[in-house]
Amino acid sequence: MSGRFLVYYADPMCSWCYGFGPELDALLRERPSLRLDVVMGGLRPYNTAAADAGFRAMIAEHWAHVAGETALPFNDAALAREGFVYDTEPACRAVVAVRDTDPSLALPYLKRVQRAFYAEGRDVTDPEVLADLASDEGLDRAAFLASHAAQAARDAVRRDFSVAQQTGVAGFPTLVLGYPGRRYFLVTSGFARAARLAERLDRIASIAGTAGPRPAAALPA
Repeated sequence: MSGRFLVYYADPMCSWCYGFGPELDALLRERPSLRLDVVMGGLRPYNTAAADAGFRAMIAEHWAHVAGETALPFNDAALAREGFVYDTEPACRAVVAVRDTDPSLALPYLKRVQRAFYAEGRDVTDPEVLADLASDEGLDRAAFLASHAAQAARDAVRRDFSVAQQTGVAGFPTLVLGYPGRRYFLVTSGFARAARLAERLDRIASIAGTAGPRPAAALPA
């Protein structure tokens, strides 16, 4: 059915979103006609507390689970920095700034930030690092820094967080299939393999012709 699109609610500093990336890539290769809209959900935005030993241990446990499930590389150099504050707002704002400059770069840039943080151990709460990553994707570094610092980007990322909350997104990654007329169906809330995602899309397509509008969470997983 024409007009369908995917909405991906994510956070660049969410380890399960990092793990989900290859599965989403595989799905998009299989379903190239589906447009993907990226919305920043806000895992830990505006956090101001430095990571303590207990928090680091909790995060390390999450990362070990993702690594075991996906075999993706992890480097804890950023997390291990003295005084590191796990604030996901700057990275989310960076993705929004890139998305508003060129929507086609939103997902590639999100993935670049994820790789920098998780595989390379870089501090993606630092605007200078985020600007370097934008340059990696072909964007002008100075222009990115200006847009990232602007009030417009701060307002835009807050709108993303609000949309995720109002939609009822409870965790990341969350993938939703949208139809014209504001009809939305949940594809997954949490990590899922590409084959499972494809099955869900086919199931939704089989019922969407007769189903009325419903919230994304209404379709059982």
